[in-house]
Amino acid sequence: MAGCRGSLCCCCRWCCCCGDRETRTPEELTILGETQEEEDEILPRKDYESLDYDRCINDPYLEVLETMDNKKGRKYEAVKWMMVFAIGVCTGLPVAAGSGIPEIKCYLNGVKVPGIVRLRTLLCKVFGVLFSVAGGLFVGKEGPMIHSGAVVGAGLPQFQSISLRKIQFNFPYFRSDRDKRDFVSAGAAAGVAAAFGAPIGGTLFSLEEGSSFWNQGLTWRVLFCSMSATFTLNFFRSGIQFGSWGSFQLPGLLNFGEFKCSDSDKKCHLWTAMDLGFFIAMGVIGGLLGATFNCLNKRLAKYRMRNVHPKPKLVRVLESLLVSLVTTVVVFVASMVLGECRQVTSAAQVGNDSIPLQVTSEDVNSSIKTFFCPNETYNDMATLFFNPQESAILQLFHQDSTFSPVTLALFFVLYFSLACWTYGISVPSGLFVPSLLCGAAFGRLVANVLKSYIGLGHIYSGTFALIGAAAFLGGVVRMTISLTVILIESTNEITYGLPIMITLMVAKWTGDFFNKGIYDIHVGLRGVPLLEWETEVEMDKLRASDIMEPNLTYVYPHTRIQSLVSILRTTVHHAFPVVTENRGNEREFMKGNQLISNNIKFKKSSILTRAGEQRRRSQSMKSYPSSELRNMCDEHVTSEEPGEKEDLLQQMLERRYTPYPNLYPDQSPSEDWTMEERFRPLTFHGLILRSQLVTLLVRGVCYSESQSSASQPRLSYAEMAEDYPRYPDIHDLDLTLLNPRMIVDVTPYMNPAPFTVSPNTHVSQVFNLFRTMGLRHLPVVNAVGEIVGVITRHNLTHEFLQARLRQHYQAL
Repeated sequence: MAGCRGSLCCCCRWCCCCGDRETRTPEELTILGETQEEEDEILPRKDYESLDYDRCINDPYLEVLETMDNKKGRKYEAVKWMMVFAIGVCTGLPVAAGSGIPEIKCYLNGVKVPGIVRLRTLLCKVFGVLFSVAGGLFVGKEGPMIHSGAVVGAGLPQFQSISLRKIQFNFPYFRSDRDKRDFVSAGAAAGVAAAFGAPIGGTLFSLEEGSSFWNQGLTWRVLFCSMSATFTLNFFRSGIQFGSWGSFQLPGLLNFGEFKCSDSDKKCHLWTAMDLGFFIAMGVIGGLLGATFNCLNKRLAKYRMRNVHPKPKLVRVLESLLVSLVTTVVVFVASMVLGECRQVTSAAQVGNDSIPLQVTSEDVNSSIKTFFCPNETYNDMATLFFNPQESAILQLFHQDSTFSPVTLALFFVLYFSLACWTYGISVPSGLFVPSLLCGAAFGRLVANVLKSYIGLGHIYSGTFALIGAAAFLGGVVRMTISLTVILIESTNEITYGLPIMITLMVAKWTGDFFNKGIYDIHVGLRGVPLLEWETEVEMDKLRASDIMEPNLTYVYPHTRIQSLVSILRTTVHHAFPVVTENRGNEREFMKGNQLISNNIKFKKSSILTRAGEQRRRSQSMKSYPSSELRNMCDEHVTSEEPGEKEDLLQQMLERRYTPYPNLYPDQSPSEDWTMEERFRPLTFHGLILRSQLVTLLVRGVCYSESQSSASQPRLSYAEMAEDYPRYPDIHDLDLTLLNPRMIVDVTPYMNPAPFTVSPNTHVSQVFNLFRTMGLRHLPVVNAVGEIVGVITRHNLTHEFLQARLRQHYQAL
């Protein structure tokens, strides 16, 4: 069938690609998402499904709008705000969940990663992180709150779960990827807010790290959700710990304490302008350390992907046990052999302030560790290793003269190595707190060196520990805006804004010179087609016609069921252009008028056709899979035939445009087709999703050839979205219940006006439109309304654009 021509061509091309993999050029392997060697860089995979953030304004949606008055509109908004509040409250209640920040970042970027927002995933990570933290692994529990909030945001508004199939409510709202992604954004922000007591920082984190589409209404809802999560957690923690219900004393899971000089020390300052130079240097070192951490962790992750993950799951368990065993041995041996016994004084100061460490067995056991040291002394290495990570961070921030430089240096090296090895094993883990602790040790080491060996006794050690934590964490995750606000909100000290911001910027710039942030690295290792904020300047040498896919699988406005089933079963595309063919009765127009003729020739030369673009590509790719196209590479391009010189204006005047003609193609694909027959002009009318076509077939929406299309049953918007987010699969459809000769009118359910671009649109404009509007498919339509290609997320990845740019340079 003609409707299947594009798909059959694609299938033939794919089969040939698989067979000729060894003869492929690097550019073609990049386009196909393959690599020649295992050691090569992992390229974006094509099997990741994108989210549909663009609203499909079809007939069922318009019917909903017609029945919605102002009162119903306000009710819908009220329900949305109530759901946001519920997400914030529910996110504030869990105190632990697994990691998953890279996956949540992918989801907010518009990529559907399977299984990351399921209830089963949340439960597994909740219990897993409890045991991993309690077991002494160098992992954090604050960072995983982001994944916890995202799962709550994705599942709560749906009122159903695939893990609990019997529990379902008739809740027709928010049944789209657009709404679900907004709630995931709110949930991720609420997770950050609950972890650090930083609602503003959580809002900025969701904006900076994940979301590509943002508006004012969404910002308000995300901030409200973050506030709800912060104060919910604060309410319960304060009531449980202090027994004072209704008081808010513990804003987040991680509390940095109060940075304040002693009232008796008039010369003490948290930081001075002279310290900014040291902070910049610490930012550079933090960026280098972060780049080293990321490089080592990337190598470990690649090793696990090649040698651990393909093996039985028991091997992953054994690796986790090995890491736990080595961590335990290192902690005990380092504390016994490398720890220094230091004298405990009755007035040991905390941050030059007034929180004494009393010399009682209870206080010593709770705050500092003796660990085989004599009476009246404590083991400084054991105090860092055997306390919870949050307590160790507080000691580095606030205790003065309690850790020797040698101990801090050894602790940093050991903790750095073990944390790098631990992140990525098959246990729920977070990276925020280990990075903060490692960086705090580095900053405290710098302060001790400046005090003891350079003689700068006026500096405040806690400030340098905080800056060191910011420098290392910024060098690892490469966050700037949100991390600055998170640290300021966690310290309750606005005067730290400038040094923290400068340190994070320097650490990011230094680290970016060598590699990407840790989350981007793990996203790349999974082959997720993540879109950055913008493209490189040189990419504007390319246009939409250079990166689009001209091999189209399309459907007609009125198509037989057998054709639809064939298309859906033989392709994996998630959307199909709805087109009609342009045919016949074309004559030359006004040959004697040279002016008009020249104008029309100029117009014709500016119109891109699929056949012309495919011919250009076949000449540049010497190993093209199709035999017919490969032969054309060696053929000389002949001049245009007289029929091709017919005036475009007369074609437009005489062509009979019917809105949606009933076309039932009966020709089969033939190897004798010319390029123009295989890629003939197609008038674009709209876009329809695979899920919509399957829903129409499952519900029997069709009419017979002897009837009018008006007799076809109509589905409402609620019926179309009833199976969201898991629509039926075409392979599970019982074909015996369908009459293959019946006809489906897809026009009421397609998107008649999706975003489109011209073939001459520059890549930067295409990229900005695609990313900003959260698109999934972007049709390329020429000046006369003919579709010439489709752009998807894969066509805008950095690797694909680089391959196209290399082809562009080779063609010059």
